[in-house]
Amino acid sequence: MTSKLDQLREITTVVADTGDIEAVARLKPVDCTTNPSIVLKALGTPMFADAIKEAVAWGKKQGGNPEAVSSAVADRLAISVGAALVKLVPGRVSTEVDADLSFDTEASLAKARAIIAAYKDRGIDQDRILIKLASTWEGIRAAEVLQKEGIDCNLTLLFSKAQAIACADAKAFLISPFVGRILDWYKKSTGKDYTAEEDPGVISVREIYNYYKVNDIKTIVMGASFRSAGEIEALAGCDRLTISPNLLDELAKDEGKLERKLSPESRKPDPKVSVDEKTFRWMMNEDAMATEKLAEGIRAFAKDLGTLRTMVQKELQLAAA
Repeated sequence: MTSKLDQLREITTVVADTGDIEAVARLKPVDCTTNPSIVLKALGTPMFADAIKEAVAWGKKQGGNPEAVSSAVADRLAISVGAALVKLVPGRVSTEVDADLSFDTEASLAKARAIIAAYKDRGIDQDRILIKLASTWEGIRAAEVLQKEGIDCNLTLLFSKAQAIACADAKAFLISPFVGRILDWYKKSTGKDYTAEEDPGVISVREIYNYYKVNDIKTIVMGASFRSAGEIEALAGCDRLTISPNLLDELAKDEGKLERKLSPESRKPDPKVSVDEKTFRWMMNEDAMATEKLAEGIRAFAKDLGTLRTMVQKELQLAAA
């Protein structure tokens, strides 16, 4: 019997949710996703010591406002992590636009274009990169513009069908609905435990997947933020799943039978609708879980981005001493 991971690979594109170079080399995912938390963790390993030295030396030559320099060096380091991952996977690497730009469409566009240009400077084409944006109204509008420019986007921190519909309307390349964080909210709110079949995060992704397939929406559904292998198994057959190394290892060791749960052929009627800004904001307002988890996720990523910039500032000060 083959492992559940190998069985999953037959029906779902497996993506690694990590900046751990050794884990990516060992587990051989098709794509990799990163975020500020993952980048910060990766930069804490010896593997990126030279990248930090290079970025700091580059930063010393830039001059100008110290805050702007530290931000630019942090950006350069995020690209260094992404570039290392690009060498290991045949598909795409997601790189995130700064979380503190989540409510600024124009600034998000400028940052996304700068990310693509930075990868191009390293000989990496834009068709190897996904620009990752928070699924705010402003982030979705930025994705709409970028998609028209041929820059594919990954809309992250997605917790509701309203967000998924708006992303589809914007013709986003890919969405990342967060399974585990939805479960976290409901467990805290209700005090209940949930089986994989009852899991509110699993149910949310299944509903979004069905809506997309029944309405012939091309946007890829990539389940993310898993708390257990059971959640992953409950979404077997989803377009893509981005999974942490520890859960990939767990699936690789399990030789039980994996049952397909999602398929484009298994559809339930769900009429297509469009969501304008007023409707989007009202639907989010009415969904306490989605509103709270989106805000919480942006704050957490912004905090880790701030930690990275502080680390860079210290390195720059040491280099100048």
